[in-house]
Order: sequence, then C-alpha cells, then structure tokens
Amino acid sequence: MMPNLNSRAVQQMMKRMGIQQQPLDCKQVIFVLEGKKLIINDPSVVIVNMMGQKTYQVTGEAVEELEETTPEISQEDIELVMNQTNCSEEEAKKAILESKGDLAQAILKLKKEE
Repeated sequence: MMPNLNSRAVQQMMKRMGIQQQPLDCKQVIFVLEGKKLIINDPSVVIVNMMGQKTYQVTGEAVEELEETTPEISQEDIELVMNQTNCSEEEAKKAILESKGDLAQAILKLKKEE
C-alpha cells in the first residue's frame, strides 16, 4: 500500500479521482462456475464506482461445492423409451439417467433386460 497516508487522505484522493466506495451488507456471495460453486459466507463486499463503472470487491473465505448435474429428461423422451421397450415410466427414467441422456443406449439396455 502507500506508506504515511491515513485513510481519510486516501478517501479524499479517491474522491478527487472520481472513485466512490460504498460498503454492501451481504450475508453470502455465490459464484456459479461450470460444475461447481464458490460460496463465501459473511463476506466483506465493497462497491467501487469509478466513472460510472461499478466493480464489486469481495473478500472472505471461499468454500468450494461441487454440483452433481442430472440431464433434463423430457416427457417425450420418456414416452419414446416406454413405447419402444414396453417398460414403466420409472424404468424409462432410470435407463435414460444411467445412459446419460442417450435414448438409443437406454432402449438397448432395457431390451437386453427383457
């Protein structure tokens, strides 16, 4: 940082440069990434407004949470598998999930089980 400057002097200098800071009272900040979340509980958040451009400064301890995603299964897909294999709706859903959404693989799997 800058030695020999008190916080008041820094605030005045930032004001002259057109930089405004505003604290934001937050309980939690969540960053949603591909396949995981970063969660910061009780963060310190400051909005920095510099010439109309807002930047959010977040500090705190982050906890990583991995997400398990399941593919969306449409009713049409379920009915297609059911019609091709004469199975129940639950069996069709299970086969589609196990085949990671590959309908052909789900149908083949259920036909082998017959």
